[in-house]
Amino acid sequence: MDRRHFLASSVAAGVASVLPGSPALASLFHALTQVTADVRAVTGAGSEVVLEQAAVQELSDSLQGAVLLPGNEAYEKARRVLNASIDKHPAIVVQPTGVADIRNAVTFAKERNLLLAVKCGGHSYAGKSTCDDGLQIDLSTFRGARVDPASRTAYITGGSLLAGLDHEAMAMGLVTTAGTVSHTGVGGLTLGGGFGRLARRFGLAVDNIKGVDIVTADGKFLHASAEENADLYWGVRGGGGNFGIVTSFEFGLHPMQRQIVGGEVLFPFAQARDILKFYSEYSLAAPDELYCDFFMEAPIAGGDPYVGIHACYSGPPANAENVLAPLRKLGTPIADTITAMDYVAIQRSWDNADPRNEGEYLKSGFINDFPSELVDSLIDGFEPDQDRKTTVFFQHSGGAIGRTPANATAFAHRKSQHNMFAVVSWSLDQDRTPHVKYIRDYWNGLAHHTDGYYTNESSDEPASKVHANYQGNFERLLALKNRYDPGNLFRLNANIVPTVSG
Repeated sequence: MDRRHFLASSVAAGVASVLPGSPALASLFHALTQVTADVRAVTGAGSEVVLEQAAVQELSDSLQGAVLLPGNEAYEKARRVLNASIDKHPAIVVQPTGVADIRNAVTFAKERNLLLAVKCGGHSYAGKSTCDDGLQIDLSTFRGARVDPASRTAYITGGSLLAGLDHEAMAMGLVTTAGTVSHTGVGGLTLGGGFGRLARRFGLAVDNIKGVDIVTADGKFLHASAEENADLYWGVRGGGGNFGIVTSFEFGLHPMQRQIVGGEVLFPFAQARDILKFYSEYSLAAPDELYCDFFMEAPIAGGDPYVGIHACYSGPPANAENVLAPLRKLGTPIADTITAMDYVAIQRSWDNADPRNEGEYLKSGFINDFPSELVDSLIDGFEPDQDRKTTVFFQHSGGAIGRTPANATAFAHRKSQHNMFAVVSWSLDQDRTPHVKYIRDYWNGLAHHTDGYYTNESSDEPASKVHANYQGNFERLLALKNRYDPGNLFRLNANIVPTVSG
């Protein structure tokens, strides 16, 4: 690397570490980036290709945002995802500042059949928002949220995080379903369905989409709504990232008071069976305004395991005491943090619960009922181990989610009552093999209770399983894939494999 290129990269990387989301920064970064050699890459099919220096420089010159290459400090940050055990190295990273940049990057990838990854918040457990030797489009420099209180609509750019949506909407006394961790990407959450603490009351995130702007595989910029490109509007609401990059979301909003009642009650693991049995009944009978999750965890390094219930009640304050009273009668908890609190605060309360400096592997599936056999299997198969952290939790479904027909959007799993998860984490200096084997073996005793899985937790399942998971909506989704992405440019997702060539 020559001295001029080294200094340019160093200055740009230093600024990037201070102002990671600034369009002005991205423009400065672009001005300092010079492509000094050909770039080796791979296609979506895995074939090696060489991207000529002039072509990569031309891509860089066409952008207002940045092109990042290996050896650059900002590249190192962009390529990583939340699951620290994922360690992939794209050939090129593009950080767009607007739709024009995204179109140019998609066209560049399409013309060369490059392996393409799209990163928003980086929450993909399987690391599908990064890749080895392909092109990664990192949307972290493309964020913004605006709320129109008169029409009760939020306009959210495609790289935004849920925190921005919650913050801007709640300031106007309005809300929509927006996950449970505020640094989750809006695009990643929403396109797969979009659960959250308000989903039982207001429906999934996809149920609140009024329209989207999207860049498709051919580089076209389209608007999709009930009135325009209605087929695509149907498909993006549950079809994941299969059809393109959504550059803007329009969410319908709902009036809600800022103060809710929420928090957790924790109990010793000795009470796990009783607490889980209680939860199986209490959650199924809950009003739409109550969202409650069960969790049990065995900490790493031999800490005492425990169980608990997380609650968020967003209904009339006068009814909160009666709705939550059964939780208060469960005995003497280790801790009880349920209290009146700010809705935006509870949305941030799990921000440190996701992994940072550890590996993680997850299995998940929807359950449509909660038999006692499932309770027994969950408790009997749960094995604390000092070398790993093991967590089981349930995300509450039902309510308004289930009152939307399964074919109204591409998200098919409307009859589920809970989304069940089993997660294992380990220190990065450990071999992942025994930990992954444990959770797979544990899950084998639970899987027959499930009916499909949440596409946002998709790992490396065979195409037949992925396709079956879309259930009765698959054939319609396949027709859309064949139309909008016949070459399968957007494949790092719960992929619908096209049956035509493009």
